[in-house]
Amino acid sequence: MKLNCRHTKRDVAIVTLTILAMVSPALAETEAVHGGLPAPVTDADFYDNGRPSRAKVELGRALFFDKMLSGNRNISCATCHHPRHATSDGLPLPFGEGPAGLGPERQPGEDPAAAVAGRVPRNSPALFNLGAREFTRMFHDGRVETDPQGFYEGGFITPARWKLPTGLDNVLAAQAMFPVTSLVEMAGQRGENVVAEAQSLNNAAGAGGVWELISERLRAIPEYVDLFRQAFPDEVRDAADITFVRAANAIAAFETKVFRADDSPFDRYLRGDREAISKDARDGLELFYGKAGCADCHSGSFQTDHEFHAIAMPQIGPGKSDGWNDDYWQTTGIKAFPEDFGRARVTTRPEDMYKFRTPSLRNVALTGPWGHDGAYDSLEAIVRHHLAPVPALAAYEMAADYLKPLESVLELTGRGSSFQQSWLTDNRLEGFNQRDTWVQRHPELRGQIAAANELASRHLSDREIDCLLAFLDSLTDPRAADLTAEIPTRVPSGLPVVD
Repeated sequence: MKLNCRHTKRDVAIVTLTILAMVSPALAETEAVHGGLPAPVTDADFYDNGRPSRAKVELGRALFFDKMLSGNRNISCATCHHPRHATSDGLPLPFGEGPAGLGPERQPGEDPAAAVAGRVPRNSPALFNLGAREFTRMFHDGRVETDPQGFYEGGFITPARWKLPTGLDNVLAAQAMFPVTSLVEMAGQRGENVVAEAQSLNNAAGAGGVWELISERLRAIPEYVDLFRQAFPDEVRDAADITFVRAANAIAAFETKVFRADDSPFDRYLRGDREAISKDARDGLELFYGKAGCADCHSGSFQTDHEFHAIAMPQIGPGKSDGWNDDYWQTTGIKAFPEDFGRARVTTRPEDMYKFRTPSLRNVALTGPWGHDGAYDSLEAIVRHHLAPVPALAAYEMAADYLKPLESVLELTGRGSSFQQSWLTDNRLEGFNQRDTWVQRHPELRGQIAAANELASRHLSDREIDCLLAFLDSLTDPRAADLTAEIPTRVPSGLPVVD
């Protein structure tokens, strides 16, 4: 008998469900109701079928770890998305350019070179599997996404709108264009360097803009010219052909290849290994796809529906300057609005208030703190939040040392026709630090977050929660626990590598 080995995803799913029926009739029944477990991930799910060119990956690796991409040459992509911290930084909210060190050790200092103008207002997201084709929206609010209607020539809906250059390979590459334009993340502050000056004038794409200035730096390094030639043999002949679009394409290729994570026990279970996950994890799987309702949002191969939901997540940190409530301003004398409206910042629709993108749960046990602002430092705590969102929001109390108060902050002020940076005085610094808990402690603002909640409460026993956590742990690809082999020993600029 001749066998046909060209199995479709549907075929694999049917086989998987058959196996599940043998292992757990209750699970098979649950899956029949909820549409079946996702099909196993394959190479075809990723850009370039999971095999981007080695030359492009190696160029992307160098760029990802090179501080040359930042305005002050003091931070790289890897600083906030580091292999030692599961492609994030282990902090609730990051510190952008300025401080030295990694993760919890990264703190601003009193030396102006190590100073900050504030915290980055959202948690640094993990980068696992973002090279899969189904990820069409990037950032917590989805402000970079594919443009299926073809409204923009560049092919993507982004903050740059029609100014986004053409030639980007995919939405992951489009995302890589933007961290370098953020003053607090990578560009630096006005008056510190030409990149920050350009961004302060809202010039990312034009002549003398952020992307051109960084490209000029790369063109001046012979080793980068050689790497770009190897990565783009049909496009780059000399230094003049180096663009930040090509740099972003290389970074995306690196992330696609190196941060792919689809060999977890759950993946092996989907591929037919009935012993790959424990009994507790199997019970947790039944809950996840059944009674607990997790798969209502955390669906698909990577446990995300890629949509946006309001789940009454507590807000900590400085927010995104949204809203019109001026209580903070009136109390502290600092003109700021410490709310974060989430997806509504992009769509401007009231129904999108406080909605954030459903994160993938791959390697979720490694990627804390959790929540769009890192409000929870325990996976169990955020699971329990999902079970009773509004009561959890009301009860949330941030530990005093969870976001360590900033002891020194530089403020940009104008004097005549020039700008200068000065340290916040003690009184203004105290008011500045109040932003970290302002929204959560403000009954009206916290009430608005509660009112937007769309997640129904559910009851699980402690035993069921333990099983659910066991299942979430089974989503961890063992390789993701130690990616230090992916850190280069040096980068072409000669700047130190954060390792």
